[in-house]
Amino acid sequence: MEKKELINIFAKLNAPNPKLWAESQIEEGIPQLARYLFLKGAWEGVVPDNEVWIDNILQSNKKDNNLPYGGLNIAIRKMLECGVPKKYITEFARCIAAEMIFHIGYLIADSSSVKGNEYVDWALVQIDNEGNIIGPISGLHESVLETDPTGNEMRPVNLI
Repeated sequence: MEKKELINIFAKLNAPNPKLWAESQIEEGIPQLARYLFLKGAWEGVVPDNEVWIDNILQSNKKDNNLPYGGLNIAIRKMLECGVPKKYITEFARCIAAEMIFHIGYLIADSSSVKGNEYVDWALVQIDNEGNIIGPISGLHESVLETDPTGNEMRPVNLI
């Protein structure tokens, strides 16, 4: 893939600094498009930087808090009862989720980081259309903050 095409793809995906991502892939041989897309997908699992998700949680599972993840509904209700503003609940949830993305990215890169693991190894790899391995996708933890869709790299905004 040529540099210009890669820059356009990164721009289309709303990547920060599309030119830098593309140059790194071309010049350093790092599969940045695969890394970016994996992290983009991971960030899609993080609550949005607004309070709508809280209202959605409170509306769901009203009848049965014994369901899986029912504790989320209970915890949010308790925090609100204690006077915690929704913006702080959102920030807390986003930080926990971003930490998990970082942890999983690091875990993928280093299976020996699991206490007691001397038995198996693993890797995240890029494959072609026929399922053949192209190469490893690593160092995801290094790009978690720069792929924060808010552009704030998980820095608190308007919390004080």
